[in-house]
This record gives sequence, C-alpha cells and structure tokens, in this order.
Amino acid sequence: MSAGTVPASDTAGYTVRAVADRLGIPTATLRSWNRRYNIGPPQQRPGKHRLYTEADIEVLGRMLALIRAGATPAGAASVVRGAAPAIGDRAALLIAAFALDATTVCDRLAAHVRAFGVVDTWDRLCRPAFADIVERQRGGEGCIDVEHLLSWCITSVLHRTNPPPVGPAPRPVVLACTSGETHALPLEVLRATLAERGIGAWMLGADVPTTALTDALARHDRSTCVVLWSQQESTALTSAVRACVAAGAEVFVGGPGWDAVILPDSVIRFDSLTDAADRLS
Repeated sequence: MSAGTVPASDTAGYTVRAVADRLGIPTATLRSWNRRYNIGPPQQRPGKHRLYTEADIEVLGRMLALIRAGATPAGAASVVRGAAPAIGDRAALLIAAFALDATTVCDRLAAHVRAFGVVDTWDRLCRPAFADIVERQRGGEGCIDVEHLLSWCITSVLHRTNPPPVGPAPRPVVLACTSGETHALPLEVLRATLAERGIGAWMLGADVPTTALTDALARHDRSTCVVLWSQQESTALTSAVRACVAAGAEVFVGGPGWDAVILPDSVIRFDSLTDAADRLS
C-alpha cells in the first residue's frame, strides 16, 4: 500500500486524496460528487476532515463503472443511491410547501435536480407546482407565503447543487433583472443551468439600476453577454437595453414583460430556458 492510500486512521476512513488516488480520479471530482449528489461522507464541518469509508469507496466504484458505461454523473448517482424520484411528481412537494416544511421541500428538489438536471426540474416540477399554487390563489386561498417559500427553497437548492464553476469564464455572462423588477428566480435557474454545463455567470439579481449594468460591463474589455429579465411590461426598460448595446454587449432578453416591446434588431429574445442555455453556451 502506497503512502497515498493509507487511511487517515484505522477507524475513521480515508482522506479525499487517498480515495482519489485509489480510484484514479481528481480530488475535485470527488468533492463535486459529494456536494452535488451526496455521494460519500457527510458534508464537511468546520475543523473536521471529510473521511471516506470502504462502503463509500464501493459506492463510488459502482458510480464510476456506470459513467464509463455511458451514464451521466447525475444519472449514475441516482442509481447507486437507490430509486430515483419520479420525474415531475409534485404532490409530495406541494404538501411539504403548504406545511412550510422547508427541509423536506429542499430535500425533494435536490433529489430531483440530481436525478434529472436543472431544466427538467424547472420545467416539469417547479413550474407546474407554481401553477398549482397560483390556481389555489385564484380560488381565494391565501398562499403567497407558500409561493415565496418554494421560491426560496429552489434558489437555496440550486446554490448547493450547482455552484459557480471554478475558474474564469471564457466569455463573461451578466444576468440581471431590470430596474424595478424583483422576480429574479428565472435568472437563478438559468445561472444553475449554465453552471451544470460548466459555464459561469455574474448574477446581479433583482432590481438592477441601468448604471450598475454599465458599470459591470466596464469592468472587462472582453465581449460580454447580458441577459435582462422583465416579468411585466412596466419593468421592460428599453433604456437599459440601449445602454447595454451602446456598451458593446450582446444583449438577450427574457420574460413576458418584453412581449409587446419594440427592441433593437440586434437584441435576441429567449423562448425558453433551454433556448437561453443553448444560445449562451
């Protein structure tokens, strides 16, 4: 046994480097699988090392075999962890959301993202869940709190499962809501979708003044993409679009707010989350 494969202790297990050497994969891959797919030991706590057991290594070996046979990392992880959740099954998610049980909501969202990816989780689980909540609101039920909790849980899960990629982006992508627009969740989902593809983005979030957009564009001399989100026509500011075009950025817009707005010919409208991710990729 080489020095790299000696356990940290006979009872505690193996260090991440020892396991990486044993399996022949980078330590960064192990850490990513642990964070995204919950494969391996419990998440690291302050002052504690992340140590792997023989059982953890056996699971990782099965996961590697599946990937080498053609499975995606997310799909392989769902197999070795056990049965994957049913795609788009929102009944239990809504029960937990209406109980304001954020832990269960986050767990179910995370399992779906890990099994099916961000796009299918958004299009087949989250959007239908929001539609159900809105329908109940129209029926007179007071559940705006449920809508907000679900939004927060989605953002929280995506930050954990799909954090920003390491390293500089080859082409900067800026994601921002126009001034006065507070619905930033679609941009959070787009950011996570890009991260899933290894593409980083600068998330400026909700209610971004036009001056802040131009300041961000001025920080780099490389060609930059800007995505401007507007949920309603009152926040679809052509002044923000023109300012970004004048700054030399390639401008994309998303959201129903832009539907009736006349835009410069160079501006590209997104039709869907997949369309946005494909164009920015």
